[in-house]
Amino acid sequence: MEQKTVTKMDPFSLEIIKDSLKAIGDEMFYALARTSMSPIIYEVLDYACGLTDGKGRLVSQGNGVTSFIGMLSPMVQHVLEKFDNGKKLSPGDIIIINDPYVGGGSHLSDVGLVMPIYYGDELVAFSANKGHWTEVGGKDPGSFTSDANEIYQEGLQLPGVKLFDKGIVNEAVVEIIKTNVRFPDLSLGDMWAQAAALRTGERRFQELCEKYGKDMVLASVDHLMEQGTQLAKKELQQLPKGAYHAEGYMEDNGNGEGPYLIKVEVTITDDQFICDFRGSHPQVQTPVNCSYYALLAGVRAIYLAVIKPTQNVNEGVFQPLTIITDEGSIVSAKRPAPVSINWEARLGGADLIWKALAPVLPDRLTAGHLLSIASVVVNGIHPDLNEPFLIVEPSVGGWGAGQGQDGQRGQFCMGDGETYNVPIEVAETRYGVMVDEYGLHCDGAGAGEYIGGSGVIRSYRAMSDNQKLSVIFGRHHFAPWSLQGGEEGSPNYVLVEKANGQLDGPFGVRARYPLHKGDVVKLYTATGGGYGNPFDRPAEKVARDVKNGYISLGQAEEKFGVKVDAKTFEIVGLTEQREG
Repeated sequence: MEQKTVTKMDPFSLEIIKDSLKAIGDEMFYALARTSMSPIIYEVLDYACGLTDGKGRLVSQGNGVTSFIGMLSPMVQHVLEKFDNGKKLSPGDIIIINDPYVGGGSHLSDVGLVMPIYYGDELVAFSANKGHWTEVGGKDPGSFTSDANEIYQEGLQLPGVKLFDKGIVNEAVVEIIKTNVRFPDLSLGDMWAQAAALRTGERRFQELCEKYGKDMVLASVDHLMEQGTQLAKKELQQLPKGAYHAEGYMEDNGNGEGPYLIKVEVTITDDQFICDFRGSHPQVQTPVNCSYYALLAGVRAIYLAVIKPTQNVNEGVFQPLTIITDEGSIVSAKRPAPVSINWEARLGGADLIWKALAPVLPDRLTAGHLLSIASVVVNGIHPDLNEPFLIVEPSVGGWGAGQGQDGQRGQFCMGDGETYNVPIEVAETRYGVMVDEYGLHCDGAGAGEYIGGSGVIRSYRAMSDNQKLSVIFGRHHFAPWSLQGGEEGSPNYVLVEKANGQLDGPFGVRARYPLHKGDVVKLYTATGGGYGNPFDRPAEKVARDVKNGYISLGQAEEKFGVKVDAKTFEIVGLTEQREG
């Protein structure tokens, strides 16, 4: 009789198990951060951890990079398929994989680890994580190679092999990695941290089965999946039905061959959310391509923003989502296309869905934002330690304004999510640079009834000779788009101020740009798009914007029609155009 009660899903136990599964994902997340070696892991949090069931369906996930939400479950499903539906897996196995062209792939720098979890002799779940390694080899330090023309130039490819076999480490794989990366202490240190996090997930899931019974836990997982699907479809029924279109352009990698057209048609029904990218540009021999699985990750992120799930995200939530592409296109590239800066296509595709739906979902979606991860890679010799250093860092910028709200200032793009800056103190200690400036970039773009959020300016001063700079600042030609009569935002760009006073730029993409002692790299990120007619912004807000330094006196008058006193910041009048 007691077993029958368990099978019937006691609602109290179900709730406890649901929260326990989420807690496991969070504990894995913190375990990885505390044991990793790279600032991009323990400071920036460029990784994700989670659990899937025995079929590879996402059960729970700790916070981290937004785009990784879509990568863990396809990665586990590929491992299942590769190892004969799990028959060739054993307790203690850990699989390592970074192949961009199979489930869960993005670019080679994002390295995944997968561990089967057994209870008794039964495969009941998987723990999985994916982290951005500072280095995976390739022709450029940091493995972001903006001028690569095939994937073989971008780093070491790990096709899904056993790092651990029945609990015994595969020393040959470790030796291959150690030999092929420039900073093996960082890369291998992060790898061991990822393995430790997987074991944390394994131990906690087994404890959950021990406490509540395996059948109860697995039945709860199935129930939560069904619940996720039901809640997603319920939310879809609240959305406007129809087909919505958007087109845009991806910028090139600095070679002058672009821009490249991408397009989408989004169809919403009562039980489906279909994103059709057919007609986008064919794949190119520059690393702005993304694979289908990278696109899937970006689309899942914006899909969640649209449906606003009210419970923990699991695989069931994604059941209504369908993605259609032309194989071999820039948003669904095939081997051996280079993909090291894949976020340009991955987030570009997601941004088109955002752009298509924002006019009909003003309560859920804002105007356009900085979009690009705006990656910065600097390498050289540390002037004090006389050792190589390597900066690999994303940049924050401005988000678009929306219905009833100004845009957020100095935030990471949608692909980064719950990530953070490397603190200035850490950067100046570990790297051969000084941070001359880090503040809001208030250029007055993105005017509207609600104004776009400001980007930032960050300046690195080289403290030694023969440093190399590689930057990938997308959206440097096409500014963030606006809504409802607002003004476009401003682009991302980079300037270099040489020690001799010479100024170079602005530019968006450069590979291995030479820096010498005293040169200053100035990184400017976008202001988000505006929302609504600027003349509808209350004059009091405009005066406050001037006082806060978001806009100038001239911009207040020219764009908003408000005259502000330069000393008191009081309103002294309105222009005829505004009054008219």
